[in-house]
Amino acid sequence: MSDILLQASGHLEKMQTRLDDSGRVDYQLPLDEQRIPLNDFIGKRISLEHLGDIHCIHCGRRSKKSFSQGYCYPCFAKLPQCDTCIMSPEKCHFHHGTCRDPEWGEKYCFTDHFVYLANSSGVKVGITRGNQLPTRWIDQGATQGLPIFRVQTRYQAGLIEDRLREYIADKTHWQKMLKGNADAVDLAALRDELMTKAEPELELLEQEYGLQALQRLFTEPTTEIEFPVSIWPEKVKSFNLDKQPQIEGLLQGIKGQYLIFDTGVINIRKYTAYNVQFSVFE
Repeated sequence: MSDILLQASGHLEKMQTRLDDSGRVDYQLPLDEQRIPLNDFIGKRISLEHLGDIHCIHCGRRSKKSFSQGYCYPCFAKLPQCDTCIMSPEKCHFHHGTCRDPEWGEKYCFTDHFVYLANSSGVKVGITRGNQLPTRWIDQGATQGLPIFRVQTRYQAGLIEDRLREYIADKTHWQKMLKGNADAVDLAALRDELMTKAEPELELLEQEYGLQALQRLFTEPTTEIEFPVSIWPEKVKSFNLDKQPQIEGLLQGIKGQYLIFDTGVINIRKYTAYNVQFSVFE
């Protein structure tokens, strides 16, 4: 075995990202309080070993399984951030008085959100909180992103997304995304085309909520994103830490929340709260 350049252990969180002045993504891997600068180790042999325990990111309880990316089952069943409306915001039930935690909902859902177009495995529509751009695009592996609506609540964003996905995809095909970058698209032209197609549905929403609540965005620039990948995989094989607790390979790149090895790929976000040992070899 080669000499160890770096070794650290702790509980995984989704990789932290920053877009530098050139549009390239800089990645750091959180392990409890530590931050590992991953870009520095592309081209190095990496080992990631699950040490056998998972601790809920909310209550700290030890859990045999991770639910909704890092929660124990009791927290998954009761916390508002694990409710079905987080994945399907058009199903928000706050106005019915059945929100799991109204105070949490007011803080995180009744705040400005963007509806956007992003080019990952192809162009898709999506939503995110106002302070999560361009992070959301990076996490999805998008090489282009463009906000097209700014709205006052998550529910409103979900309603617009629901109307637009009649004409455009709302999912990322992760295997395709990891095989290379999608062809560049004129997102502004596509935005105009979508708004024309969905005009009757959008006008009804604007009549209900008001133009101040649902602001169409026509002057925002398209953000271009470059990921640190040296070699794209021809075939995408996904590692599973529950079945294979130790993985190892040459780190060939990072895109979205995936580490790309010569031996396979792993979605770091999927294993949030897993206690692991991370090693880099000479």
